[in-house]
This record gives sequence, structure tokens and C-alpha cells, in this order.
Amino acid sequence: MPINFFSFLRFYIAFLCLVLAGQATSAQELHNSLEQQYKKYNPGSPQRMLITGKYAQALFFNKQEDKAFAVLNENIAYAKKVTDGKYAAYLYIIAAINYRLLDHVKAYENACRFAQFYEAKTKDPETKGYVAYGLGWIHERNNKEAEAVRYFLKALSFYEKAPYSESLNNRKASVYRELNSIYADWNDFPLQEKYSKLLLEISLQQNDPINLFDAYMAMGYMYEKRYESTTNKTFISQAESYYLKAVETYKANKARMPIPSNLSFVAINLANLYLNYFPESYKDKVLYYANLAKAQGIATGNHDHVASANGLLAEIALKNDNKEEAKKYLLTALAESEYDKVTNPNIKLSIFENLSQLFQNENNFKEAIFYQKAYLETFKQIYDEKNAALGKKLEVQYEREKQKQQLLRLQLASEKQEQRLKEMSWHSVQQAQKLENLELTKENQFRKLEFTEIENSKKAQELRLSQLESFNRKREVDLYKARVDYKEKINKFYIGLTTSVSLLLILLLYAYFQRAKGIKQQEKLHLLEMEKVMQNSRISNLTVMLEGQEQERGRIARDLHDGLGSLLSGTKMNLFLLKDTSNDHHQLQIERSMEQIDIAVDELRHVAHNLMPDLLLKYGLQETLMEYVSRMTTPKLDVDVQFLHYSAQLPLDSQLLVYRIIQELVNNAIKHATAHEIIIQFIENESDYVIIVEDDGKGFDINILNHSHSAGFHNIRSRVEFLKGTIHIESQINIGTNIEIKFPK
Repeated sequence: MPINFFSFLRFYIAFLCLVLAGQATSAQELHNSLEQQYKKYNPGSPQRMLITGKYAQALFFNKQEDKAFAVLNENIAYAKKVTDGKYAAYLYIIAAINYRLLDHVKAYENACRFAQFYEAKTKDPETKGYVAYGLGWIHERNNKEAEAVRYFLKALSFYEKAPYSESLNNRKASVYRELNSIYADWNDFPLQEKYSKLLLEISLQQNDPINLFDAYMAMGYMYEKRYESTTNKTFISQAESYYLKAVETYKANKARMPIPSNLSFVAINLANLYLNYFPESYKDKVLYYANLAKAQGIATGNHDHVASANGLLAEIALKNDNKEEAKKYLLTALAESEYDKVTNPNIKLSIFENLSQLFQNENNFKEAIFYQKAYLETFKQIYDEKNAALGKKLEVQYEREKQKQQLLRLQLASEKQEQRLKEMSWHSVQQAQKLENLELTKENQFRKLEFTEIENSKKAQELRLSQLESFNRKREVDLYKARVDYKEKINKFYIGLTTSVSLLLILLLYAYFQRAKGIKQQEKLHLLEMEKVMQNSRISNLTVMLEGQEQERGRIARDLHDGLGSLLSGTKMNLFLLKDTSNDHHQLQIERSMEQIDIAVDELRHVAHNLMPDLLLKYGLQETLMEYVSRMTTPKLDVDVQFLHYSAQLPLDSQLLVYRIIQELVNNAIKHATAHEIIIQFIENESDYVIIVEDDGKGFDINILNHSHSAGFHNIRSRVEFLKGTIHIESQINIGTNIEIKFPK
């Protein structure tokens, strides 16, 4: 009762990838080591964001899922502020993998979308490859193996372009391991062999015992399955050789192997190999490795391995005709298989079958029937699972069959092309023969021509006689032609006259239509001039209005700051003087009044600053927006601004208009959309500027906005029109809003 290598591999693959990224000797030691490295770096630093992925996975596999996601979310917030999207993409795909392990479908789908969004913002090929690997990993766990293969191959193409790093080879090995697993399920031996050998090659280069053990196990299992389909003894010898190398690797590096149950795992495969495919003389080796697997399985608490080992010992006892001992091993295996952690139903299937047969041989039909029923129920469970898997495999086979059909079509086209070339060659031969025939025909014609010339010389004399008769006839014909020529000249004169009159009429009509067309064009030009004048007038009105608004805002801000601010400060000073002369009860009320005056002064400053930002006049648009974003950010609202290629050459009046537009858009997102995250981007291109404001609020119907008379959007459109720009709005209900504004330099 061996355990399928690749079904076991998928359960610890994520943990194994984590171990390969560190140097610790156990999961707990790895966790402690990564925690120390994580705390060593400052929050928001690139080093801390890179170590976060490994540290979060270590927390996750130590049953600290909440802390793992808290660490990820904290560092994702820092990563999203970095222009290069590689840190955010890396952390989001780690989060997606962890959510998939917990079967949180919506969470891992959202994390995948964000990972792809930020992956598009980086040029780092290793990060792009890791995102593709994570997406393939999730598709494989969702039983979409064909889609998974596409992502794994995409990951390898990125890794080939990436410069060398400490993690690059380990990430390649992870992709080889996954592809090896899929092609083993598909029984695609050539591709399984290819990726098994690539995994072994990269493991030997690294001299990493963990990867090396895994590569030896993959090669051994591949040759074992190959032997089952071909019965070539070379394959079974190679399987034995690689399994023994895996045992040697484990024993030589026991202190560095993070999964102690690996030893019992390879021991079971070896015991099964010797029991089923080797002669009776290998019985001692079967016993040795079965007992080794049993002892190691008990030591590590791996009930699957203990059950398989007892099953192998029972088969040996049955071969020795020791039925009582076989029954004891089978019942022990059954007891081990009842634990919740046992996931391989084939183990139970073999136990039930052997127990039913044993009790039947003892004429204990009641027990035999009981275990036979258990066998049938387990078989039905496996059959149902295999049917479900078969459906998915048929879908994959359909895709592969389509590729084969395409290859056949290409081969057919090639054969047709070859046939066409043969036909062209045959036609060429035919043409050569025709050419030879033409040359022979030409010689015959020359001979006929010589004969004809002799005949012509004889007929020449006869022609001279006939010429005299022809001369007389010619004179008569000439007279007739002269009369005909005279009539033709008369006809040509009338035709020329008619044609001239017609051309004159056509020219007159053409001149009339051209003049009418010119008049219409002049009318259109006049209308365009009128429209241009009206547009200039509208822009002038907008200019006066906006200048008036800004002047009024400045006057109100100064009045509030100089007038009401001074009044509130004076009132606070008077209350402070009264505080020392009043009793305790009045002092408490005076202190409360002073606190309220402080709040009023802060609110007054905030209002005055919004009305006329002094930073804009002193330091420009970038510093003003950065200060505005920090002022608007709260624990419940994350506002971020990004400047791309901005050269700070925008005129001051345009800067003020841009500031007012962004201020109005952010206020709308907070007031109407109840957004939790707002991203502002200001991009300078060669010929224009672009403003992008994106939020994750509740969104709205754009058609309603187009028919509404909102003062806020009227102000925004007025300012955009003043900048001679365009505005484009995209919004989806419960997803968010994206507003893009472009205006020329």
C-alpha cells in the first residue's frame, strides 16, 4: 500500500518552498529566524517588505493565520506607496496563496487581481515570474491544470530573463516540481521526465539536500510508473537507485531536513518496490524498510505512513502463510487509518480487501461481509472521485487533441505543398518537351518558306499583268474616296461646332456651381468665426469668474484669519487673565471655553487654508497636494498622491485650477461615495497633462450624473473647459469610480 508521491507532494509544497527560502533546520527555528530578520529592518524599507512574504508564510504554517495577514496588510500599505509595483505584487500573491489554503474564495480572487495590477507596474522579471507562479499554483489547486501549465511556463520565461539572485533557482525548482506533478497526473512521460531532470539538475547545482531529496523522489517515482507500463527492468533498477539516493540524502543531512516524515515516506516506496517488483530474495529488504517506515511514522505521528507500513508487513505475513500475524498487522493499520489526518482512501481499500479475504478463509462470514461492505463503500468513494478527476482530465485531453489536430492540418498542408512542387516539376518537363517540338516545327516552317518563295517568283509575272488592271480600278477608287472625304469634312465641322457649344455650357454650369459652393464655404467660415468669438467670450467670462472666485476666496481667508482669528485669540487671552482671579468652579468653565476657542481657531485655519493654500504660492502644486493628502488621510480613509514625470513647469494659475479640481473630486468621493481609499495621479506627458482620481467607493450611474445639475461637477467642468481639456468618467456600482482629465501643455 504505497503512497502516491505527487498527491503527497501537493500538501507540503507551500511549506517546502518556504523552507527552501531560509536556512533554518525546522519550521519553528525558521519562524524564529525570520521574525528576528523582520524586526531588524525599519517599517516601509525594501528589505522588510521582501522578508515579509517569508515571515508571513512562517506564521501561517505555525497556525498564526491572523498575525500572518496582519503583517501582510501592514506591509502592503507601505508597498502600495512605492512607484515600482514589485513589492506590492509580491506581497499580494503571497496573501492570495494563504487565502487559497483557507478556501477564502473572494479574498484570494481579490488578492490575485491586485497582484496582477501591481505586477503590470514593475519591470522586474523575477517578480513577474513569481506572480505567474502563484496564479498557476492557485489554478492547479482549483483543478484547472491546463491553465496552471500556461502560467507556470510563463513564470519560467520571466525567470530566464531575470538576473541571478539567491531566490531565483529555488523559484525555478518550485515551478519544475509543479509541472512534474501535473505531467505525472496526465501520464505524459516525456514532459514528466524533462521537468524531473531539470529539478534534479538545479538541485545538484545548489547542493541543497531538501531540493535534492525531492528531486530523487520524483525521479524514482517516474521510473517506477514507467516500469509498470513497459516492464522494462532498466526502469525498475533506476527507480530503486533514485529511492536509495533519497534515503542517503536524508540520513546524511538529517539535521537540515525540515520534514522528518520524509524518511518513512521513501522507506514505504522502497518496501513496496522490493515486495512487488523484485524476487523473493529481497524479502529482508522489504522487512527492513517496512519496519523503518513504521518506526519513523510512529515517531513523527504520521498515521498514513504507519498504516501503509503495517499493510506491507501484513502482505509479507500472508506470503509466509502466517494469517494470524497478517490479521494483527491489518487491524493495526485499520486503527491507524481511522485518524482524521489520514487522507489516502487507497490504504483503507487494501486493508478492507485483505481483512475480508482472511475472515472468509476462516469461515467467519459475518466479519468477512462487514469488511466487504466497507471495501465497497470505500471503492465507491474512490470511483466517484476518479470520475470527477476523469472529467477534468478529459477536458485537458480535449485541448491537447485540438493541438494534435492542428499539427495534422499543418502536416497535410505540407504534403499538399510537396505535391504541388512535384506537379510543377512535371509541368516543367512537359514544357521542355513542347519547346523541342516547337524547334522541330520551326525547321519545317523554314523549309516550307523556301518552297513558297519559289512559287512566289513564278506568280510575280502574273501579278505584273494584274497590276495594269488594278491601276485602272485604283483611279476609280480614288475618285470615290475624294467624294467620301469631302462629306466626312462637312460632318466633322458640324460635330466640332456641337461639341464646342456643349463644352461652353458645361463650363458655365461648373462656374455657377463653384460660385455657389464658395458662397456656402464663406457662410461656414463666418459661422466658425462667430463660434470662435463666442468661445473666446465664454473663456473670458470663465477667466473673470474664476479670478473673481479666487480673489473672493483670498479675501474671505484673510478676513477670517486677520479678523475672526485675531478676535478669537484676544478672547482666549482675556479668559486666560480671568482664570487666575476666578474661583475653582469658574476656572473649570473658563478652561472648557479656552479649549473650545482652540478648536474654533484650528477649524478657522483649516477653512482659511482650503480657501487659499499658501503652500501653492510658496512651494508649488506637488508640495501643496502632498500636504493636502496628509491632512485628509484618517484611520478610516487612505488618500495617496503620485506625481509621474512632473517637471514643475505648470503655470501658477493652472496649478491653482488643478488643485481646485482635485480638491472638489476628493470631497465628492468622501461625501457621496463613502470611499476608504483614494488614489490621485498627476502625469506629465510630452504634449499634455493627465489627472487621474480613483476611489473604491459605492460608485454611481453616469447617466444620472449627465442629467443632473450638480454645482460641484459644474465647477469641475468649468475649470476643465478653461484648461481646454477633456474629462472621462468610469464608475461601477459598489466597485468604485475612475475620473481621468487631460489638458494640453
